[in-house]
Amino acid sequence: MTLLVQNENELLDQYLDARKEAGRMIDFVIDYVKCPYETEINLTITDNTEIQQINMEFRDIDKPTDVLSFPMVDYEEPLDFSIAEASPGDYFNPETGELLLGDIVISAEKVISQAEEYGHTVLREFCFLIVHSMLHLFGYDHIEDEDRAVMEKLQKDIMDAAGIHR
Repeated sequence: MTLLVQNENELLDQYLDARKEAGRMIDFVIDYVKCPYETEINLTITDNTEIQQINMEFRDIDKPTDVLSFPMVDYEEPLDFSIAEASPGDYFNPETGELLLGDIVISAEKVISQAEEYGHTVLREFCFLIVHSMLHLFGYDHIEDEDRAVMEKLQKDIMDAAGIHR
């Protein structure tokens, strides 16, 4: 797995090693869902102002959010890699052969404020957002209630299996 991290904000540095923890959780999720490929993921850690601009640009929502996910694979169903397999030139890095899963953008300010709001650690909140975003990169969503229930259960199962509890 290749994880490219751009840390535009040092807020999380006092709480955790973001690169290490993101890598650990990303690897865990990849193994948990049994992804059959080596992967490449981009992670940007930013602030509320920047994530609000990205949220506005891509979702037409003019407010900061905790995490944004930009999957590269056009899944028909979660974890259905058939489209990637049918067009490897579009979905795999030609130099490494890794599946280009996509991009994750996290607001460090939201991680800290939500950890405080929900009464758990910054590490737990950061890991939860990584898990949540990785599931989006694998094609899961939470727009419909049925899909939301599936994704929420999977998030909980992954966090429990990783030993990260509220």
